[in-house]
Amino acid sequence: MLRGYRRAWLTKDLFAGITLTAFLVPIGMSYAQAAGLPVITGLYATIAALIAYAIFGPSRILMLGPDSALAALIAATVLPLSANAGQTVALASMLAILSGALCVLLGLMRLGFVSDLLSHPIRYGYLNGIAVTLIVGQLPQLFGLHDAHGTFISASTQVIGRVLAGEINTATASVGAGCIATILLLRKYAPAVPGVFIVATAAAGVGWWLHAQRHLLVPVIGALPSGWVAPHIPHVSIAEISGLFGGAIAVALVSYADISVMSRVFGPRQGRSSDRNQELVALGAANLLAGFVQGCPVTSSSSRTPVAQAAGAQTQVTGVVAAACIASLLVAAPSLLAHVPYSALAAVVICAALRIVEIGSVARLYRQRRSEFAVSMLCFAGVILLGVVQGIFLSVGLALLSFVWRAWHPYDAVLGRVPGRRGYHDVSRHPEAHQLPGLLLFRWDAPLFFANANIFADHVRRAVSRSAVRIRWVIVAAEPVTDIDVTAADILDALRDELQAGGIELCFAEMKGPVKDRLRAYGMLGKFSAGRPFFATVGEAVEHCVAAQQRSPAYRAAGVDAEPPPPGSDIER
Repeated sequence: MLRGYRRAWLTKDLFAGITLTAFLVPIGMSYAQAAGLPVITGLYATIAALIAYAIFGPSRILMLGPDSALAALIAATVLPLSANAGQTVALASMLAILSGALCVLLGLMRLGFVSDLLSHPIRYGYLNGIAVTLIVGQLPQLFGLHDAHGTFISASTQVIGRVLAGEINTATASVGAGCIATILLLRKYAPAVPGVFIVATAAAGVGWWLHAQRHLLVPVIGALPSGWVAPHIPHVSIAEISGLFGGAIAVALVSYADISVMSRVFGPRQGRSSDRNQELVALGAANLLAGFVQGCPVTSSSSRTPVAQAAGAQTQVTGVVAAACIASLLVAAPSLLAHVPYSALAAVVICAALRIVEIGSVARLYRQRRSEFAVSMLCFAGVILLGVVQGIFLSVGLALLSFVWRAWHPYDAVLGRVPGRRGYHDVSRHPEAHQLPGLLLFRWDAPLFFANANIFADHVRRAVSRSAVRIRWVIVAAEPVTDIDVTAADILDALRDELQAGGIELCFAEMKGPVKDRLRAYGMLGKFSAGRPFFATVGEAVEHCVAAQQRSPAYRAAGVDAEPPPPGSDIER
């Protein structure tokens, strides 16, 4: 990109980088605080993510950093293992390194398709669960209460009890409520205005004034460490690493699901196609560098990248400029952020959590497909009741179970002729359709594998037994069958023998070449070769079978036109 960099881009990238800095600083601190980490951790992670993605990322303007979708995951993984603040940072840094290494490995192995495990209903469920968890987790900071610990139910009960007991810090709650109202109003009526920066600046002014008046009623973040940290591997024991591993898998999966969506959205806008495997490598590199500089896990964000684009960003030089500005702030003027109230950071996180809530999308699922709505609600309940990490794995498990169930019990149909229409049609959807005497046309809408092969055979037997006339031929419309494994091939062989014993021939139409290659590799193609069992089209198969029994009394007695449509006629799906 730098070899083809245009001079006209530089001014736009510099302006966008400076503008983006005003947004990234409060956002980075807020998400670190939401994860139970020192706010400086979020700034270290932001700098590392911007630099690493500029080097390895395939997108020109995608921006990475700490995010609301990861804050609850980090807290749920790290805090139960931590005994003090220093250990918490070390564990969060190691979590970033583990998830980053996993992303790089998956990217180098070209396994970018793993993000497909999270369907939209499942993504809606865990995002809604994370949003609710984040909001409840920030209420103590917002109201000036002691932190609530334990499960979601326990933490919610503690917060409600303290609020009812009148333990709210009025000044802290007022600052937080004002910040929330300001962000939401600006988001609705003036979306181009940097609401987060305005809120953080105003809240810092309030905190400074209260401190100057010696009214220390609002807890503030205090002075940040000056300077930069030397990259190093966090000091974490083997036992602690094993405790982090499950969380690292969840972080990698969620962060890659986010970045794959963002790259697909912003890639076409730049005239570039997204590269899922390179995105995985870049995401992994960003997390590795963040971990080495005492940062936390990072991902893309639906807020950072649009800000960069709106500011006129042309390339990843924007991210490098923003990283340099944040680093300069930490080196030259860390005290500028000392008076930002914790309640203001909590307000930023709560507003970000409200932004990832998917109420409208879940309502659409309820209207359009209740089964997917139920899956989404199960994922939501899993995150709320079991915990964030466990809820993510429950979501993945439900996705795999849903896929297996659909392949295990696919749709199948008996086909027949509809008077006045070409082709062959599902008799259950067209009651006026009739089957050709002596022929059973059967369509199976899935690959044949070990889990559904017996179901396939049972449905063929049932269709034969329900026929009003004696069946002489079973023609399987095999165009939807994309694969046949060894178990399914053995069951097909047994079914062929069983049907032949009853005087019925089994043949296939429109079977794909690669599927035939599978049967050939299994040594099955020769067993099916007698009597021409494979046909290019259903029409050709019907024509062959009709010709073989064109003088059959069954056809004449039925009074059906025995002439089939021309070979190659379409099957209505």
